[in-house]
Amino acid sequence: VQLQASGGGLVQAGGSLRLSCAGSGRTFNSYAVGWFRQAPGKEREFLVVINWSGDSTYYADSVKGRFAISRDKVKNTVSLQMNSLIPEDTAVYYCAADDIFTRFISGGSGIKYWGEGTLVTVSS
Repeated sequence: VQLQASGGGLVQAGGSLRLSCAGSGRTFNSYAVGWFRQAPGKEREFLVVINWSGDSTYYADSVKGRFAISRDKVKNTVSLQMNSLIPEDTAVYYCAADDIFTRFISGGSGIKYWGEGTLVTVSS
């Protein structure tokens, strides 16, 4: 499975961005897919995960109510809609895939597949 994240950029505080994670490989749609971010000088932070079927999600408190994850099994993509962005959301955002849902919630250790990051910068 290969993952490609895109959609990052510069946005003003209060604005929105939509990130996309495109997956290749026949098994992509059988994996849970999640998003993490890492800000300069900080540890990687779990944000959200969606299960393989798309009917179960789990959000970190820091983004609950502002971010929304969804997946399109026809297009093999997982999207992250980010609203009400704040400067503290500035980070490199990564998508990841694994067949164990709880690996995402526990911080990402052991996750099988990672995409290249996409930079999100929120200006004040």
